[in-house]
Amino acid sequence: MAASELYTKFARVWIPDPEEVWKSAELLKDYKPGDKVLLLHLEEGRDLEYRLDPKTNELPHLRNPDILVGENDLTALSYLHEPAVLHNLRVRFIDSKLIYTYCGIVLVAINPYEQLPIYGEDIINAYSGQNMGDMDPHIFAVAEEAYKQMARDERNQSIIVSGESGAGKTVSAKYAMRYFATVSGSASEANVEEKVLASNPIMESIGNAKTTRNDNSSRFGKYIEIGFDKRYRIIGANMRTYLLEKSRVVFQAEEERNYHIFYQLCASAKLPEFKMLRLGNADSFHYTKQGGSPMIEGVDDAKEMAHTRQACTLLGISESYQMGIFRILAGILHLGNVGFASRDSDSCTIPPKHEPLIIFCDLMGVDYEEMCHWLCHRKLATATETYIKPISKLQATNARDALAKHIYAKLFNWIVDHVNQALHSAVKQHSFIGVLDIYGFETFEINSFEQFCINYANEKLQQQFNMHVFKLEQEEYMKEQIPWTLIDFYDNQPCINLIESKLGILDLLDEECKMPKGTDDTWAQKLYNTHLNKCALFEKPRMSNKAFIIKHFADKVEYQCEGFLEKNKDTVFEEQIKVLKSSKFKMLPELFQDDEKAISPTSATASGRTPLTRVPVKPTKGRPGQTAKEHKKTVGHQFRNSLHLLMETLNATTPHYVRCIKPNDFKFPFTFDEKRAVQQLRACGVLETIRISAAGFPSRWTYQEFFSRYRVLMKQKDVLGDRKQTCKNVLEKLILDKDKYQFGKTKIFFRAGQVAYLEKLRADKLRAACIRIQKTIRGWLLRKRYLCMQRAAITVQRYVRGYQARCYAKFLRRTKAATTIQKYWRMYVVRRRYKIRRAATVVLQSYLRGYLARNRYRKILREHKAVIIQKRVRGWLARTHYKRTMKAIIYLQCCFRRMMAKRELKKLKIEARSVERYKKLHIGMENKIMQLQRKVDEQNKDYKCLMEKLTNLEGVYNSETEKLRNDVERLQLSEEEAKVATGRVLSLQEEIAKLRKDLEQTRSEKKSIEERADKYKQETEQLVSNLKEENTLLKQEKETLNHLIVEQAKEMTETMERKLVEETKQLELDLNDERLRYQNLLNEFSRLEERYDDLKEEMALMLNVPKPGHKRTDSTHSSNESEYTFSSEFAETEDTVPRTEEPTEKKVPLDMSLFLKLQKRVTELEQEKQLMQDELDRKEEQVFRSKAKEEERPQIRGAELEYESLKRQELESENKKLKNELNELRKALSEKSAPEVTAPGAPAYRVLMEQLTSVSEELDVRKEEVLILRSQLVSQKEAIQPKNTMTDSTILLEDVQKMKDKGEIAQAYIGLKETNRLLESQLQSQKRSHENEAEALRGEIQSLKEENNRQQQLLAQNLQLPPEARIEASLQHEITRLTNENLDLMEQLEKQDKTVRKLKKQLKVFAKKIGELEVGQMENISPGQIIDEPIRPVNIPRKEKDFQGMLEYKREDEQKLVKNLILELKPRGVAVNLIPGLPAYILFMCVRHADYLNDDQKVRSLLTSTINSIKKVLKKRGDDFETVSFWLSNTCRFLHCLKQYSGEEGFMKHNTSRQNEHCLTNFDLAEYRQVLSDLAIQIYQQLVRVLENILQPMIVSGMLEHETIQGVSGVKPTGLRKRTSSIADEGTYTLDSILRQLNSFHSVMCQHGMDPELIKQVVKQMFYIVGAITLNNLLLRKDMCSWSKGMQIRYNVSQLEEWLRDKNLMNSGAKETLEPLIQAAQLLQVKKKTDDDAEAICSMCNALTTAQIVKVLNLYTPVNEFEERVSVSFIRTIQMRLRDRKDSPQLLMDAKHIFPVTFPFNPSSLALETIQIPASLGLGFIARV
Repeated sequence: MAASELYTKFARVWIPDPEEVWKSAELLKDYKPGDKVLLLHLEEGRDLEYRLDPKTNELPHLRNPDILVGENDLTALSYLHEPAVLHNLRVRFIDSKLIYTYCGIVLVAINPYEQLPIYGEDIINAYSGQNMGDMDPHIFAVAEEAYKQMARDERNQSIIVSGESGAGKTVSAKYAMRYFATVSGSASEANVEEKVLASNPIMESIGNAKTTRNDNSSRFGKYIEIGFDKRYRIIGANMRTYLLEKSRVVFQAEEERNYHIFYQLCASAKLPEFKMLRLGNADSFHYTKQGGSPMIEGVDDAKEMAHTRQACTLLGISESYQMGIFRILAGILHLGNVGFASRDSDSCTIPPKHEPLIIFCDLMGVDYEEMCHWLCHRKLATATETYIKPISKLQATNARDALAKHIYAKLFNWIVDHVNQALHSAVKQHSFIGVLDIYGFETFEINSFEQFCINYANEKLQQQFNMHVFKLEQEEYMKEQIPWTLIDFYDNQPCINLIESKLGILDLLDEECKMPKGTDDTWAQKLYNTHLNKCALFEKPRMSNKAFIIKHFADKVEYQCEGFLEKNKDTVFEEQIKVLKSSKFKMLPELFQDDEKAISPTSATASGRTPLTRVPVKPTKGRPGQTAKEHKKTVGHQFRNSLHLLMETLNATTPHYVRCIKPNDFKFPFTFDEKRAVQQLRACGVLETIRISAAGFPSRWTYQEFFSRYRVLMKQKDVLGDRKQTCKNVLEKLILDKDKYQFGKTKIFFRAGQVAYLEKLRADKLRAACIRIQKTIRGWLLRKRYLCMQRAAITVQRYVRGYQARCYAKFLRRTKAATTIQKYWRMYVVRRRYKIRRAATVVLQSYLRGYLARNRYRKILREHKAVIIQKRVRGWLARTHYKRTMKAIIYLQCCFRRMMAKRELKKLKIEARSVERYKKLHIGMENKIMQLQRKVDEQNKDYKCLMEKLTNLEGVYNSETEKLRNDVERLQLSEEEAKVATGRVLSLQEEIAKLRKDLEQTRSEKKSIEERADKYKQETEQLVSNLKEENTLLKQEKETLNHLIVEQAKEMTETMERKLVEETKQLELDLNDERLRYQNLLNEFSRLEERYDDLKEEMALMLNVPKPGHKRTDSTHSSNESEYTFSSEFAETEDTVPRTEEPTEKKVPLDMSLFLKLQKRVTELEQEKQLMQDELDRKEEQVFRSKAKEEERPQIRGAELEYESLKRQELESENKKLKNELNELRKALSEKSAPEVTAPGAPAYRVLMEQLTSVSEELDVRKEEVLILRSQLVSQKEAIQPKNTMTDSTILLEDVQKMKDKGEIAQAYIGLKETNRLLESQLQSQKRSHENEAEALRGEIQSLKEENNRQQQLLAQNLQLPPEARIEASLQHEITRLTNENLDLMEQLEKQDKTVRKLKKQLKVFAKKIGELEVGQMENISPGQIIDEPIRPVNIPRKEKDFQGMLEYKREDEQKLVKNLILELKPRGVAVNLIPGLPAYILFMCVRHADYLNDDQKVRSLLTSTINSIKKVLKKRGDDFETVSFWLSNTCRFLHCLKQYSGEEGFMKHNTSRQNEHCLTNFDLAEYRQVLSDLAIQIYQQLVRVLENILQPMIVSGMLEHETIQGVSGVKPTGLRKRTSSIADEGTYTLDSILRQLNSFHSVMCQHGMDPELIKQVVKQMFYIVGAITLNNLLLRKDMCSWSKGMQIRYNVSQLEEWLRDKNLMNSGAKETLEPLIQAAQLLQVKKKTDDDAEAICSMCNALTTAQIVKVLNLYTPVNEFEERVSVSFIRTIQMRLRDRKDSPQLLMDAKHIFPVTFPFNPSSLALETIQIPASLGLGFIARV
């Protein structure tokens, strides 16, 4: 496809811009050939007319698709040009915070000016062993590639780090060296890698300084060769330096500093050892105050001085030499303060007793007068005479500065020589990796000799770089058999010839230096005459005759000729040097020795390549005393020679390039200046690499990758079985121009822009597919909407028409109704009119008739009233007459009756006076009184009833009750008076009348009282009801309060329980930490133990082998021997072999580095011991406080304290054994070796004694450390114990107070503890049984589900078949089912047969026991009884022996037993054919027999031999998973047997009575149980390492790279460094590979009979390794952070969870270890736009750290154009929301972390007496007992 066809509407291009260098724009219309103007739309929103160059008519650069932006490799870009490179770097640096980017074979590193967490140990481990293209760009990836190529190709490597000052060259070189030191390790215990890293602080202090561009700028170039042995471990290093900037010693520009070491000395001037140097502040010295910036922000010079001194000590520079270095440096500072006074224009003098000069002479040990003289004079020698000439003040000042520079340069060379001595190794070097940290291309306003040399070196390096890139391109084309044409690239050989050829610039400079009166001006004229107008690369400035211009590959540079000759000569007065050589200070003359004497012993490497590894460390200046020939070697000549040697070295190695870029000049973090970046990219050759790549076929795809990516562009008929032919056919159709691509053997090569064209076709095809899908879906939606609207319209019409019909019917009804209403209304009107007329007529008639009737009525009424008046008058007259007559008659009668009454009264008075009358009256009165009394009694009863009713009333009515009682009493008194006073009858009658009235009144009062009582009763009832209501409310409130109290109590209980659980979890975490530390201590002790064995082996070799050398094991191999098992018998026999060989002739040098390392380690351990002691004191204070509060509480120590004491005793005893064995070793060495070797002063003896002493001291420290840990654990538990009893103390307080006797309290506590233990054991047993039942039920449910699913599938399949086939299929299925049932029944039958046979065997055993009992009874019968009884002939059966579960062997057969059972045992045969744990059972049965014999020596010897033999097996075959698993299982089983049969009640609960009979009787093997537990821990750790080594190569490929769900992930275009393919080839690992390996591990562990709990811990550790390695690689691989990859990861994790479910391991905790990986996969798939999404992410990703979340979001990369990138604002939102989260700043998970392991007690149900020993084990010498 023509390039012009790509310039269509909406295509994006790059146009030049003076500010941003390049701007992005979009075409507004298609470009047509011949157009002179392009209409563009800029991103800032304005339109622009871009005019094409009329001469070239070049179109602007096309912009890459967004999917390619941010690629790891710039060569992966389809359009390779400057704006694409710049934009890609900017996006990665600013948006993704990625500072590394590949550009073909070059790593581009941009200085972030900020500390990034990407250089830790975890990152190094992540990059170790990985392919360079598989991980994100990193300096560690380059270092790993160099290390891998060195080991694979057996070819030396070089890493060339270049860039301008401040770009980060030194840091990059330092990290590369750190990577080599960490990954390779050292070949000896001398820790060469630490020495290599320790050289960095020294070289930085004496060779680095602060400049305006960089706070730690290297002012010299260096090339460090790191040497490796045949196993590719570091054995040494050698350093070469180039062109130290000596002028900085005497002059610094504004805002710059001198070398760091001067400021470090001034900052440490107050130290006691530095008082003799008489230093002060840096501002007090001329050489340190010129820059005006003596401080660097964030740098403490005093601390840096301590680091420098520590590094010197580590490199073997003694304290005396260090103080000598500091004296010389202080002397240089004081020399700079020496002042001169002008005597005249040609002479000068120094003031008398000048203090700076006095101090300088004292420090240097030279004569003051002599130095003062030669600082102001010089010697001139002629052919015949010698003259002493005074010099001017300026000349004296220059001579002083030259002397200072010369001294510093010599000191610099001396330090480099001694560093090389320390890094030198006597072992032969097999290969090396060189790290070149050299200055980049420099151009300033004023460029002098230093810039000329630097740019000359960069020209040479650029030439080598161009040739290497071209060579790689050529090799790639030839390997793929692609025809290639010569690529035109910039060749800078003409520029190099201009500088270094005959009559070149350097040659003319040296020639001018030889001239007596040569000057810079004459040299400049020679340059003009020789090269001007003859060489196109040489120019003369227009306005200057003292400068020249060279066209370098990067840019034109103008050099000022002034100072060239002086700097090239580098002259110093010979007399001053002679004064310094005569110094009394011994170190100073060493600096000025001849070159041959100054060369250090390390000048030649072990490989003997002297020309490459030993050149003058620094080009030295002319020394006094040299020959005339040597004196002619100028600085330029020496630099050219050293540069040629460097290029020879680089050409003999495989180079790797790191180009450091400085993003801005202001040191702002993550700020990108496009102008500065482009300038450096052009200067460092990155753009040249791009141009060379773009000139050929920059884009390269494998056939499989091309097919996977562009499958969408193919039709079904185009896809063939041959992928290569398919790709060829498709490409011929897609790209018509065959020159745009080439087919190689394994790859397709594309020209620049073709991948973008294919991506455009792919995007168009996908877009067309999307449009078609959208079209179909939108049509379906619109059609669905139309049908819905149609149905709605019909419904509306139906309802409207119905409504209209109803309205018409209603109209008809209304019309009819209106007619009817009119009819009735008209009838009503007529009828009403008629009624009105009729009513009017009737009214008239009625009024008339009424009038006539009223007149007639009035007349009759008048007549009637007249008659009545007459009648009334006549009646009144008659009544008046009658009343008058009647009144007169009554008056007469009254008079007569009065007279008769008087007469009767007289008679009654007479009768009343008589007694009889009185009696008669009295009798009648008594009756009346009795009647009254009865009435009164009745009233009293009624009153009492009322009183009883009113007893509960208030006291208000008591007065009324008393009144009634008083009335009753008066009545009684009146009755008594009536009895006595007979004459008072009348008064009695009156009294009776009164009583009647009172009675009535009482009744009325009673009624009122009753009414009041009723009223009061009602009020009382109302009051009672109110009280009841109040009482109900109070009860409700009480219940509410009670409920609230209960809830609060429940909450408090839950809180207490929660706190208790949290405290328990914290205690468990602390316990796990302690357990982990203890296991780490075991691991460390194993390493020390292995070191001890290595020392023994080395000593044995030195005593037995006549040849020099030694044999050693891998330093990284972990030993598995325990500190308790040194006294093995067969180990002793091996060590006590007579050593009669001749001693070694060669003396072994003292291993100073080992001594320093051990000394350093002892110091660290002492510090750690002191910290632990402080912690212990603090814990003891807490315990004492708690004891003071609870003095009466008894101190009860359980089994754990006893265990700690036993542990302490074991440590002491075993360390005593270790010391004894060391003493025996010394004794054996002194007795059995030659006297000249083992003499106390001999070197071999001294070395061994020092090493053994250091090891023994470290072992003592380890013992103290373990004891401190144990005591600390005990104190913590004692301090925690009161906490745990606080909750129960309140409940049992009363009971405890009652128990005043402490013994009762202790007994109660012990009883409660035993009860808790019993309940806990019962609960655990029930829990286990329930779990087993639940598991069984789950299994049944799962099987039923599977059967159900299978039946449904079969039913569905049968329903799809025709009837005949359906019947046949059902019959076939039924036959299969019946067959399976028969097989199951047969298996059950076999099991029952086995059970029957087993029962028969048991029956025989019981019969034998009964027979033995009968025989015993017969033996008890007396002989007399036997004689008396008749003898009957009987058959006597042969008695079978009853085995007791013991095995007997002879003492001399112990080695044979160990050999056959452990050393030569094949785990596979035992696991397949025999019962699990058989070796452990056999060993325990042997221990039982030794215990039965009470033979402690035999028990100790057997257990020690067993433990040591297991360790030997694991040391020999420690990388075999089957072996390690087998012995871990057997070690645990042996440990469980020792517990089960120990006789302790806690371990005997699950035993049968027969098993309890087999318990040990004589020995307590608790010590050896701990030893076996430690051994099991070591074996477990080794098993984890084996698992990790097996799984690690599979994890990344299977979990990340392989596409488990095919077609989900799209393959993006890659660059030169291809990543591992995600397509499953034959050699790649998949998820199935991981699952198969997990199945293999699980089946092996199950076959070996490993405890289920231990299997769960192993599986948890395996899943942690899988999750950690997968997540770490995900965080370091940008191409893996996409939505589709998140789906792949979640699917893979689900498969792992399914595997856990299948193995019933979901409760092992393995799934939880995958939680960070699951959340990372979810993070890749969730939406990442709004604040709600940010909130959801923060709540979801609780297992990920903030750094990990931000890293994933930064790395998220769309695979297709339809995905969107994560915006920077969204990432900032996430960071703001997570800023309060307190988590680890570490980015990667610790993949090496091992969870603490425990070994829960698991008793065996196997009876020991039933175990049979197979003959295949070769244990025929063992007898069953």
